[in-house]
Amino acid sequence: MSPEYAERASKLPGAVVWRRRAAGSTGGGAAGLVLPDGCIDLLWTEGRLLVAGPDSRAFQLGPGLRGPWAGVRLPPGAAPALLGVPAYELRDRRVDLADLRPAAEVRRRTGRIDAAPDPAVALEELALRLAADAQPVDPLVRAVADALAAGRSVAATAESVGLGARQLHRRSLTAFGYGPKTLARILRLQRALALARSGVPLAETAARTGYADQAHLARDVRELAGMPATALLPR
Repeated sequence: MSPEYAERASKLPGAVVWRRRAAGSTGGGAAGLVLPDGCIDLLWTEGRLLVAGPDSRAFQLGPGLRGPWAGVRLPPGAAPALLGVPAYELRDRRVDLADLRPAAEVRRRTGRIDAAPDPAVALEELALRLAADAQPVDPLVRAVADALAAGRSVAATAESVGLGARQLHRRSLTAFGYGPKTLARILRLQRALALARSGVPLAETAARTGYADQAHLARDVRELAGMPATALLPR
């Protein structure tokens, strides 16, 4: 893991707390690239609280987004209940939390996190408080996310939760920000990159994660990340 970036499991089930030091000037490339993962993040940087919606493609960090940052990465389907907004309204967007919650409340929260000895811990406490005040995540939404993350097909997932294709698509837009096919594709990419980064050859990675072949994997990586798979692997 980069010395500029660290993460740990959150006290909020399924979430991850992360922090990133201020990065240097942007030069493009994988170092400044945020890959789609089906998640929504609650973000802090000094003086600001934001939400990063579910990405459908890679997001390149710009000069104003280079840190330092702390974040709570919420698992697929968890954020709409916490934020009170359907995930599709946040897709491919970075928005101020004050656009989603009362502005006075957000100003108070921001000041407290700015003054905290560890902003990441304070941000996690905010996420836990939002979760305590929210409705629990629908078990069906969790079941869909878990099935797709495990590599089950969209058809098999729909059957397992008792939904038709249109119902599953509609529920997925609200919970995840995009339809189940897109979410399945993004989660498959994440599984493939995790395997490849552990040292598994790309041809074997493709076979083990459900791609037709290595060329299929290469096309998917380029379409979702905007660069070849080899550029995303350790050198």
